Amino acid sequence: MVKRVLERFRRDWRFRDAIEHVETIPGREARYSDSTDIPDNIRDYLDAGGIRLYRHQREALDAIREGMNILITTPTASGKTLAFNLPIMETLTLNPDATALYIYPVKALSRDQLGVLEELESELGLKLNPSTYDGDTPRERRPWIRENSRVILTNPHQLHRILPWHHQWRRFYSNLRYVVIDEAHQYRGVFGSNVALLLRRLRRICRYYGSEPQFVLASATLANPAEFSRKLTGLDFRVISDDTSPSGPKHFILYNPYRKRGDPSAHLETSAILSYLVLRGVQTLCFTISRKMAELVTRWTREQLDRENRKLVDRVTSYRAGYLAEQRRRIEADLKEGRLLGVTATNALELGIDIGSLDAVIISGYPGTMISTWQQAGRAGRNLKDSMVILVAFENPLDQYIMKNPSFIFERPHENAIIDLQNRLILRNQTACAASELPLILDDFLEYDFSVGVAGEMLADGELELAPDGLTCSGDPQFRYGLDDVSQDTFTVICEGRVLETMSRSQAYREAHEGAVLMNHGNTYTVRDFDLEGRRIIVDRRDVEYHTSVLRDTELRIIRKLRQRRLGDLEVNFGEVEVTEHYTGYRVMSYSRVLGKRELDLPPLRFRTRALWFTIPDSLRDEVEEMYGGDAFHGGIHGAEDALISLFPLHVLCDRSDIGGISTPMHPDTQEATIFIYDGFEGGIGLAEKGVEVFGDLLASTLELVSSCSCTEGCPSCIYSPKCGNENSPLHRDATVKILEYLMEQTSGEVREASEVDGDVLAGVEELCSEGNLLDAKLRLHEVLERDPGNPGACYLMGEILRRQGEVEMAAYFHERAMNGS
Repeated sequence: MVKRVLERFRRDWRFRDAIEHVETIPGREARYSDSTDIPDNIRDYLDAGGIRLYRHQREALDAIREGMNILITTPTASGKTLAFNLPIMETLTLNPDATALYIYPVKALSRDQLGVLEELESELGLKLNPSTYDGDTPRERRPWIRENSRVILTNPHQLHRILPWHHQWRRFYSNLRYVVIDEAHQYRGVFGSNVALLLRRLRRICRYYGSEPQFVLASATLANPAEFSRKLTGLDFRVISDDTSPSGPKHFILYNPYRKRGDPSAHLETSAILSYLVLRGVQTLCFTISRKMAELVTRWTREQLDRENRKLVDRVTSYRAGYLAEQRRRIEADLKEGRLLGVTATNALELGIDIGSLDAVIISGYPGTMISTWQQAGRAGRNLKDSMVILVAFENPLDQYIMKNPSFIFERPHENAIIDLQNRLILRNQTACAASELPLILDDFLEYDFSVGVAGEMLADGELELAPDGLTCSGDPQFRYGLDDVSQDTFTVICEGRVLETMSRSQAYREAHEGAVLMNHGNTYTVRDFDLEGRRIIVDRRDVEYHTSVLRDTELRIIRKLRQRRLGDLEVNFGEVEVTEHYTGYRVMSYSRVLGKRELDLPPLRFRTRALWFTIPDSLRDEVEEMYGGDAFHGGIHGAEDALISLFPLHVLCDRSDIGGISTPMHPDTQEATIFIYDGFEGGIGLAEKGVEVFGDLLASTLELVSSCSCTEGCPSCIYSPKCGNENSPLHRDATVKILEYLMEQTSGEVREASEVDGDVLAGVEELCSEGNLLDAKLRLHEVLERDPGNPGACYLMGEILRRQGEVEMAAYFHERAMNGS
């Protein structure tokens, strides 16, 4: 049926002109493996369900039996859950004391998986008492869970809060054999970097109780799975990526409304496609960008169905966070049982909640990452029949690049997921938490990636104390520091006395200034009061037909260059910078039309971060200005900056708002025209650093986007940015192409990998210690202390080395210097 509907869809006059590309991904046969050498209860369970193990499931079983940590990166619906549940259940069958911890990014997924584990417990005849342990768990039930559950499901935020109470979990931690981290690709950026150090805190506590659990990660496909899993946990992993499960043919349509004449609306086109499929009996899940759009697309679709086939009106509904749990469960069941033909949803249904097989998926607007695109597309075709996926493009550079370059979806590896273990603010927060749980000793710094330099600063600031058994911290830091922020300079968003969310100062300036339209879980709010002193933002719930876009001027100075990489003749630099952002006003907009402007009076925002940058010679400036006029060069480097930033998320897993940029015809620190791309977080979060590695690919895709655009002066599909703080002025499309072509020509030739310019000396000393080269480490520390006698990190590390070598009095001397900073 799907194949027949697809052929009609491609010929239909309403849709055919907008179809950019159709890719058919062939189906495949399953490849099975034997499962004879498993306990009888598991063998009976598989036989009763007619389940045969796929080869990748067998590979996971063997690897876990051999004591390896594994990362399973096969696609949606390939049996990842069974792949790790079977070996865990085998261990829990053979060892009646063994326990397992399952960590999910959201509570809803924990609840869904609890049912799976309860069924396994019953079918296998085990007594596991699987339980969720999160903020919704009744207080009176918690002691029973800690004493009786062998399998506990939780989330990172809850784990962060309960680790200080590890003595209450002695039974569980001392027997912990497995830690499962599902949807692991969710742990990236600020959140992922905090979670990475949280998992090291968990490993440290497990070691204290005598256990060393194996880690099992399940993730969508990543470009850097080995690097990512190592950074997330601090351990080495066996990567299992060969999908041997069966699938039917999947027809993937790239649909671009902006190829059509007139003034198309991607949202109305989405509704028209959903109506078309539902009318033909194609069960469809439609992903939208917000709760509001989920509701609107549902309403428009029902109105269309009411005109053409009233019987189908009640078979279409929306699904989003904010509905009561029983409402969501009913929709999930109705979808799974076929009672619903169409559901519009936010990405709440992207994760692994079981909704059965679907015929089609509509993705309204590129979701921001290839990972999300394939997670959503994976909801269609959970059997051997044909299925279809329709990606509806919006009018922005990311979406339009994908429409013009199908190979980027179908042939290229997915994005790099970034975790940064060097951000000093995150390290301070997590070091304080670790020291409050168990005293920190030198071995902890060497094994769990905490920084001695940061600990030294904290000693000098009085946040850490030196006790006989190590560094300690008092005052419940787990309640001061969360996992979603870098610093504690946060604002609280409040509606009718209820806290909606907290956000960093920079995010508050960008998205929640006075008069702003703020989105929260898909709902729309307007900001009534922005209290700078109290750091409180008061909002009102309102549905409005406009949005706001902040205006800002940015200054940037280079603090120090850390490394450089040469791509042919192009030198790409990376280092520490100080960014000063002046928020001057905001625009009130309806789609791309400016309705008005308002002024803002906010103090400048100043922070240190990390950036990549490159320069453009005066000879090219002269050539561009001679060809196109006096302002063209400035418009060209601005256009190149905006376009590079727009496509940055195609190569590095991040949100567009996670990065910032500045372009200037003459920067005082380089004395040349320079383009900077920087991390939008205090201290940096590893995005610009990864950008240096992938810069050649980023440059190539950006040139392809801008040069292939059909516009003449620049447009929202190429160099105009909805996030631009300078009102997209000046911009010059032809000059942008000329500059990008020059940069691309420069990259031809030998690639010389990043060379250190001014690295972190103490990090080098810590590496020497971890390798056992204590003499070399002491010599390096003497060099540091000659230049900076009061360096608290160097003093502390010298004291720790001396204490390890039995020189107690000298160790105490250096520890005293670390505390006093002299």
